[in-house]
Amino acid sequence: MATDWIAEAQRIAQGRRFGELTSPRSRQGDRPTAALSEAEIREAEAELGIVFPDQYREYLLRHDAGGTVNRLYWSAAGWGWQADSDTNYDLLTTDFPHPDSYRAYGEELDAREPLAENFPAHDAYQAACEEWGAEYDVFQERKTAGAVFIQDNGCGFSTLLVVTGPYRGSLWFDGRATCDQILPLNLSGQPVSFADWLARRSMDLVGW
Repeated sequence: MATDWIAEAQRIAQGRRFGELTSPRSRQGDRPTAALSEAEIREAEAELGIVFPDQYREYLLRHDAGGTVNRLYWSAAGWGWQADSDTNYDLLTTDFPHPDSYRAYGEELDAREPLAENFPAHDAYQAACEEWGAEYDVFQERKTAGAVFIQDNGCGFSTLLVVTGPYRGSLWFDGRATCDQILPLNLSGQPVSFADWLARRSMDLVGW
């Protein structure tokens, strides 16, 4: 049975929280959330359906939950990261995929992009473009399944913290704004830990 990509794109887009997570609150009132308690972290993990990597957990317990890292906090919308409209909350429990796992599909999808000369009627071409575009949107959304957009690096770039799957705890650079790649952060050829990334936060960690 053929996939209705337009319907699937609409469904998967609902996992983002546009405009919902803008006003952090503590349980004691309107005071911005600082370091989180163990109970709060457990509650957030239960609600989100994930277990935070150990070093990120330590960070939440010992430091302000925000700063240069997107703030994890509780609001009327539940637990989430402040001003984050990129993380797909419905995909957080899905394993983060290594880019090698979808490279062939991406190339095949690019090769199937509709061309106007192959469609005698404009309406048919328009419909094919909409269906292909929806499949492309779903493909891009699934590339960051199981990951949190932990920092906005500006100009459409972001740093990802993987929270689900075999790459849990690793950090990746979302460079799709220019190079259409998601790249692992590394230090001397080794994966960067959350603590190392916090200490450096440098573009020299990106394995271009």
